[in-house]
Amino acid sequence: MSDVRARVSGADAGDEPGGGEVSAEPAVRPLAVSGIVAAVWCAGLGLTTLTTVTLIGWIAAPRTALGTGLPGVFRTAVNFWLVSHHAGFSVPHGRVGLLPLGLTVLPGALLFRGGGWITRTGRVRGRYRIGVVHAALALAVPYAVLAFLLALLARSTVVSPSAWQALLACFLLALVAGGLGAARALVASTTKRSPWVAIFMLLPHRARSLAAGVTGAMTVLIASGLLIFLVSLLFHISELTHIYGMLGTGIVGGILLTIVAITYLPNAAIWAVSYAVGPGFAVGAGTSVAPSGVFVGMIPSFPPLAALPSPGPAPLVSLLALAVPFAAGVAGGVLTVRSLPSAVGEAAPLWGFVCGVLTGGVVAFLAALSGGPVGGHRMAVMGPSAWQVGLMAALEVGVSAAIAAWAANWHLLRRMPPAEDDAPAPEPAAEPAKVSDKVQFEDPEPVLATVEVPPPLPDGVTPIGERQRLPGVPRPRKEAEPGSVSPIRKRPPRDRPR
Repeated sequence: MSDVRARVSGADAGDEPGGGEVSAEPAVRPLAVSGIVAAVWCAGLGLTTLTTVTLIGWIAAPRTALGTGLPGVFRTAVNFWLVSHHAGFSVPHGRVGLLPLGLTVLPGALLFRGGGWITRTGRVRGRYRIGVVHAALALAVPYAVLAFLLALLARSTVVSPSAWQALLACFLLALVAGGLGAARALVASTTKRSPWVAIFMLLPHRARSLAAGVTGAMTVLIASGLLIFLVSLLFHISELTHIYGMLGTGIVGGILLTIVAITYLPNAAIWAVSYAVGPGFAVGAGTSVAPSGVFVGMIPSFPPLAALPSPGPAPLVSLLALAVPFAAGVAGGVLTVRSLPSAVGEAAPLWGFVCGVLTGGVVAFLAALSGGPVGGHRMAVMGPSAWQVGLMAALEVGVSAAIAAWAANWHLLRRMPPAEDDAPAPEPAAEPAKVSDKVQFEDPEPVLATVEVPPPLPDGVTPIGERQRLPGVPRPRKEAEPGSVSPIRKRPPRDRPR
C-alpha cells in the first residue's frame, strides 16, 4: 500500500557540482486522509457482503419481504449493516432493539484491519498509547459520519433506522476495534512476543493485572453460558425441529434462518449467564426465566427460543449453573494476583473484589446490549435486566475473587525468597592481611620464665653495651597510646645486576 516517490532537491541543485541529489523514500499520507480511506474501505466491504446475502434471501424468499426492486434490496442491506453495528430501527408497531451481537464480528474485523492499515500508511505522531488514540480517532470520526448519512438515506415508510444511534454505535465500535488494530500494528514491529500480550503491556501495571483478571472471569462466564445454552437446546431438540417445520422455510430459507440464529448465539450465552447469576431474563412483559421458577406465555417462533425450559419450577439440573459466577471469581482473583502480586497481604482481597466489580460492570453492559424490544405491547420487554444482573454478578464474582486473590497471594509470598532486610546477615569473612605502610602492632603477651642471675661483676669492669638483655625477657618498650600506629621504614631498593 505504500508507493515510492522521488524527491529532487531543486533548491540545492546548484550548490553541488554535477546537479541535484535524487532520493527515494516511501510516501506517508496524512493521518486524516488514511482515516477517510480506511473508513470508506471498511464500510464498502461490509455493505458489499451484506448486500450479497440480502440478494440471495430476496431471490429465495417472497420478493416483498426484503423490499421491492433493487433499491429496496439495497435499503434493506443498509439496514442490516446498521444492525450489525447494534443500531436499532423503528417499525409501524414499535421499535426493534433485540439485535444480534454475533453480526458485530463482521464490521469489527474490518475495522480492526483498518486501524492496523492506518498505522502503517499514515503519519502517526508519537508511539504506542498516543499513537493508538490518534489512529483510532482518525478512523472513527469519518466512519460515524458515513453511517449517519446512510441511516438518513435508508429511511422508508416501513423501516426507519435511528440516525443518532447509528452515529454513536458506529463511532464506539470503530474507536474500540480500530484502536485495537492500531495497537497491534504498532507493537508488532517493536517486539518479538505475541502482539496481544504486547497490547496488555501498554497498560500500567495495576491496570494490566485487573484487565487480566476481568478477561479471565468473563471468559469463564461467556464459555459457561454458551455451554448451558447448547445443553438446554440439546434437551429440547424436538421443539427446535417443530419450529423449523412450522415455519416451512425450505432449503435456502432454512440455511438463512440458521445463519441468523447463529448470529444470536452471543445473546443466548449472555442470557444464560443472567440465569446463572440469579435474576434471569424475560421473554415478554410479565414473564421470567430464573432459578426461582419459569413463567412464560406465548413465545415467538425463533429457533434459539426452543432452549427455554418448560413453565413451572426450574429444572433441578439447571441449578448447577449457580456455581458459574463463583468459578469465574476464582479465575479472576487468581489471574489478578499472578499478574501483579501484592506485598501487603491485606491488599490482595481488595484488588480481587475490584476485579469482581469491574466484571459486574462488563456483564451489565453486555446484558443491556443483548436484550431489547421486538415491536410493542407484550414484546417490548425482552432480555435480562442490566442493573440487576450487573449488581448480582459484582457481588458473587467479587466475593469469590477476593477470597481466591488472598489465597493465591499468600501462596506466592510463601514461595518467594525472603527479602534482603528480613534475611539473617551473614558473618563477615576474615579479610586477608594487607601490606600497608602503616601497621599497628599489638603488645606481646608477657612471658614468664625462670632466669638465672649471673654473679656480680668485679669492681671496675664495665658491662658490654648500655644494658644487658636477659634471655626470654622481651625488650622493654614505650607503651603506645591506643589507636596509634608504628610506621615501618621502607628499605631503599637494591640495584639488581643487569
